[in-house]
Amino acid sequence: MPSRGPALLCLEDGTAFGGHSFGAPIAALGDLVVNTSATGYQEICTDPSYAGQLVVMTAPLIGNHGTIVGDDQSHRPWLRGLIVAHATRAAGAAHGCQLVDVLGARGVPAICGVDTRALARRLRRTGSQRAIITAPGELDQTSAIQQARRSPRWEDQDFVGQVSVERMSEVGSAGPTVAVIDMGMKAGIVTGLVARGMRCRIVPHSASASEVLQPGIAGVVLSPGPGDPARLAGPVALAAAVIAAGRPLLGICLGHQIVARAAGAQTQRLAFGHHGANHPVQDLDTGRVLMTAQNHEVEVVAASLPPGSGFVVSQRDLNDGSVEGLRHLTRPVETVQYHPEGSPGPWDAGDVFDRFEARVRAHPQLEHP
Repeated sequence: MPSRGPALLCLEDGTAFGGHSFGAPIAALGDLVVNTSATGYQEICTDPSYAGQLVVMTAPLIGNHGTIVGDDQSHRPWLRGLIVAHATRAAGAAHGCQLVDVLGARGVPAICGVDTRALARRLRRTGSQRAIITAPGELDQTSAIQQARRSPRWEDQDFVGQVSVERMSEVGSAGPTVAVIDMGMKAGIVTGLVARGMRCRIVPHSASASEVLQPGIAGVVLSPGPGDPARLAGPVALAAAVIAAGRPLLGICLGHQIVARAAGAQTQRLAFGHHGANHPVQDLDTGRVLMTAQNHEVEVVAASLPPGSGFVVSQRDLNDGSVEGLRHLTRPVETVQYHPEGSPGPWDAGDVFDRFEARVRAHPQLEHP
């Protein structure tokens, strides 16, 4: 990979790593998160849930298979920057299909030559930190560390407003219509729903309950997305209205947290988040264990779920015991903290969409337009 010159990765705790710049030749500030996936760097880069974050890949070699437009999870990369150990160009891939070209064209800086395993171990000890990737040739560690310390906190920023669509659109030509509330939706969600014979009406995160709960809407999906659910009073009110209306509802990742808050539960930030494609989750009803893809900073506090809410914890993370799913005892509502649409995988959790489809088709619904 051609180097644009030496650069630094500096953390707010004063730690600095040297490396070589690739991607866009600019600096970037953001929250530093570690992704342990062995594959899928293209999908990670285009996942809107990474808005505002600098992503560290622990897989040692990144860039070696290029990119394919059809595998993108949105129309552009959303991460603030990428940190890797070894960066390479893919043999045989055309210009524009190389990761370095995609990042450069979209203004996303990257740094290689970093000891990403040591960096990951440090974050495991310290928890999440703000950091900066400096522009090529900017090697003043003291200045870079000060910039990281002055950067806005992740909790204080509105990322959903940046990534959500501005106007409604529809995908799919037949079957019951479901409203997908876009808070940072991945393309795989729509693909999974359409493959099961549903038509998706994609609406902005600011949509009102009256707009979403129209005649002919057979179910509602609250999408994943970036940021703190405590900032999202509008989507929480919308979730409460959908639950009260008895419409089938599926919450995924941030959508899971939104439903939990609508039920009266609290959420809190994890020490260093869950990011990777290797998280074991157990279904508490069946005992089945799924390998899941995850990307979130916040967990639902199980003890805060009101006993009279009608919701129970349905799934748990086997690494740390955190809440990975909720279901309602009497209403057609289910949530999952992980990504059933995981791309390129794992695909263990595809039956989440199957269960939602069954609820949609079984629900006494007004006519499907």
